[in-house]
Amino acid sequence: MASDFPPSSIRPVLKEVTQLLSSRSETISIAETAAGGIISASLLSVPGASKYYKGGLTLYTLESRVHFAGWTEDSMKNYKGPNKDVVIGLAKNVREKLRSTYCLCESGTAGPGASGASRERTPDFVALAVASEEGIVTQEHTTGMDGDREKNMVEFARLGLELLKNAILQSGKGPAEGNM
Repeated sequence: MASDFPPSSIRPVLKEVTQLLSSRSETISIAETAAGGIISASLLSVPGASKYYKGGLTLYTLESRVHFAGWTEDSMKNYKGPNKDVVIGLAKNVREKLRSTYCLCESGTAGPGASGASRERTPDFVALAVASEEGIVTQEHTTGMDGDREKNMVEFARLGLELLKNAILQSGKGPAEGNM
């Protein structure tokens, strides 16, 4: 009987990412919000994860970001939803604290309803960042899955792992801060 976890849409990129990390003796840390731990759990589901997985945080609430990810009260007051600046800050902070080669950060709005009027607060929006010694790469996506919370969570994880894969493949070529 085949396992239902990790989700089937994640398995191909997960295999590529874990093989790349293992073969290059590199490490990953994770800071995820709306994906709710799916990224970390997927990475940990692969035998040998202790060789590349440094740790992860599910920073679902703003309060958790203050306690574990370097946010201040001002960060909470100025928060307007997931965006590039949020994921860049979280990725840099967690990578530094866990001393990993890379840190993948995801922050999105999974749904089912909107949590505000801006694009970033509509269900199916996600901001992603990968921090490394070479810089930071970011992406923003809308999944097209509207308010389907579970599908959005899985797709946020898949998109994050795709960005991580691309960042690993580009490493050594000097990616500057920017979009992939």
